[in-house]
Amino acid sequence: MKRIVLLCGCLLVWGSAGAQLTLDSCRLLARNHYPEIRRYDLVRQTEEYTLSNARREWLPQLSLSAQATWQTAVPAFPDALTGMLTQYGVGMPGMNKDQYKVQLEVTQTIWDGGKSAADKRIAEAEAAEQRQATDVDLYALEGRVDDLYFGILLLDERVAQTKLTLGLLRNNLDKVRSLQRNGAAMQSDADAVEAELLTVEQQLAQVEASRESYRRMLELFIGEELAGRALVRPDVAEPASFEAARPELALFDAQAEKLAAQRRLVKSATRPRFGLFAQGYYGYPGMDYFESMMANDWSWNALVGFRMSWNFGAFYTKKNSLGKLRTAQRQLDVQRDVFLFNTRLQTVEESGDIARLRRALADDDRIVQLRRAVREAAESKLRNGVIDTNDLLRKITEEATAATARSAREIELVKTIYELKHTINR
Repeated sequence: MKRIVLLCGCLLVWGSAGAQLTLDSCRLLARNHYPEIRRYDLVRQTEEYTLSNARREWLPQLSLSAQATWQTAVPAFPDALTGMLTQYGVGMPGMNKDQYKVQLEVTQTIWDGGKSAADKRIAEAEAAEQRQATDVDLYALEGRVDDLYFGILLLDERVAQTKLTLGLLRNNLDKVRSLQRNGAAMQSDADAVEAELLTVEQQLAQVEASRESYRRMLELFIGEELAGRALVRPDVAEPASFEAARPELALFDAQAEKLAAQRRLVKSATRPRFGLFAQGYYGYPGMDYFESMMANDWSWNALVGFRMSWNFGAFYTKKNSLGKLRTAQRQLDVQRDVFLFNTRLQTVEESGDIARLRRALADDDRIVQLRRAVREAAESKLRNGVIDTNDLLRKITEEATAATARSAREIELVKTIYELKHTINR
């Protein structure tokens, strides 16, 4: 069922994404492409096989057996009675010490003490536990996809900002060369601007190479090529509730249900079993011992009845078995509490980071505005023939640094918000 939902989601993504990819679509594609997704089908098949076996315990059970024995003694008439019968002409050779039997038995369980019901609950709980464990692994996969996705967005911003810086440098290089041709600037002034231009071009090549490497890794996760497809920046809306809804909590619940089913199985072992049975056998001696004493012929025999069995040995270990399960439950409760504590701690930390980034981002806007004004003033001096190349380059670098820091902080804010959403699964 989960695979069908994922496939439908991917079809919707493919139909609407076009040349763009969203974070949610990348998550869906990664889940569907990740090899562990096949565990859902395997868990379902295992559960079906186990439940089918449990249901078949209520079917009539057939058993066929054969035996041949030799005994040291067999039932016999007293010698006085045998002699008396001989006087009247009645031969009584007695029963043979070698005996043979081929038997077919049919049994039908009426009540097994709750064992089969407990087996079904255990099978269902184990399947639920394995499914939730797969959910946890795939949820962790989404975190890895998020890291790559926001890494690419950050590198996209750096590429865009670097290209803007290159545009400014090329524009100012043209101005310096124009002044040089008019004799108002020296060759060293143009060389300084050109050297800075080449340095920024190298930085751009390095950033683009890093971005391409990140995009290739994301392609491996989602199983699709990203050529010509842009990544959409997610919204910055914070979650409405900070209450955790992580798949690990569902895994803890599944493990607790498994322990409860195991307790039922332990208790069922101390209860009696009731059933019906029918036996039929062909052999010697038959049920009529008098007939078997007078003749050695094989005969057909049958009996039906009601059977009760009660294994008191299960009481010896019941207390310890239940104690082990109670200890396991307490350990599970501790694990849940530790997980919730760490989740709350991480939530508080990430919430604080979001507030800090929002404040810093507000200052960044003003810093970028001021740096731009300073750089424009330096360019104005250049247009008026006042040449200070190093001062101009420093102003361009300072503006580029401020703009890069601002865009990086903006991406970091969005990433931190989604880390918070991932932490609480909201």
